[in-house]
Amino acid sequence: MDVLYFAWVRERIGIPREQVETSAATVADLVAELRLREERYELAFSDLTALRVAVDQKLTDFDAPLDGVREIAFFPPMTGG
Repeated sequence: MDVLYFAWVRERIGIPREQVETSAATVADLVAELRLREERYELAFSDLTALRVAVDQKLTDFDAPLDGVREIAFFPPMTGG
């Protein structure tokens, strides 16, 4: 699946997107896998309350299932304006 990183998440990880092969069942499981990769991932995902997630371009929660998902995006909360 494509994993996209936006704003400070992208800055901490150092890349805007990547292809990830995973057997994770949920977004939270994927985050746990990513955090084990390197310190930069651990830093980016250290506070999930400061992150939002979209699965196939729909805002969702970290307990969302990943079965059949093509794209997941992580970004900070959005503000109106």
